[in-house]
Amino acid sequence: MMPLLAGVVAYVLGAIPFGYLLVRLKTGGDIRAQGSGNIGATNVMRASGVRAGVLVALLDMLKGALSVLLAERLSPSAAAPAVAGFAAIVGHIYPIWLRFRGGKGVATGLGVSLALAPWAAVAGGATWVVLYKIFKISSLGSLAGVAVSLAVAAFTADRSAVYGLAAVSAVILVRHTGNIRRLLRKQES
Repeated sequence: MMPLLAGVVAYVLGAIPFGYLLVRLKTGGDIRAQGSGNIGATNVMRASGVRAGVLVALLDMLKGALSVLLAERLSPSAAAPAVAGFAAIVGHIYPIWLRFRGGKGVATGLGVSLALAPWAAVAGGATWVVLYKIFKISSLGSLAGVAVSLAVAAFTADRSAVYGLAAVSAVILVRHTGNIRRLLRKQES
């Protein structure tokens, strides 16, 4: 019962649409009608500037990490933190408040990874930074960062954390299928 409760709380926390709220407060506009239509940090950065994008990234990371940390504290189940991390990602990507139209889960996933497997998060974040600096394509860095994070977690984290990060990675990859197609066709901006 506790992992299920942790998952519900984490979904609600993950579903807080910080990108949507910040752009609405700053400009009165709807971020879903701009750029890629996502509520995440990259689209907010393109639409409202670097400061707004960084703030959304930090808030999205915080809700991912907080979901895991709350589950660790409130539930005796070893599975609860991984369930909560997965639920936070699902909440971010499919927020009930925005008719299930959210972001791609990368910043929230980084927060989840920081709480479940810190070394994996550092490796994944560093991978994103390096690839973004080289290619200037956020999705390429994100996808590679997810893969590196999962690989590092396999060697540095406990089994439940690895399973949780594998589920998180799968959802993020599915959410990036359009980006993957564009990357393969060399059409990703």
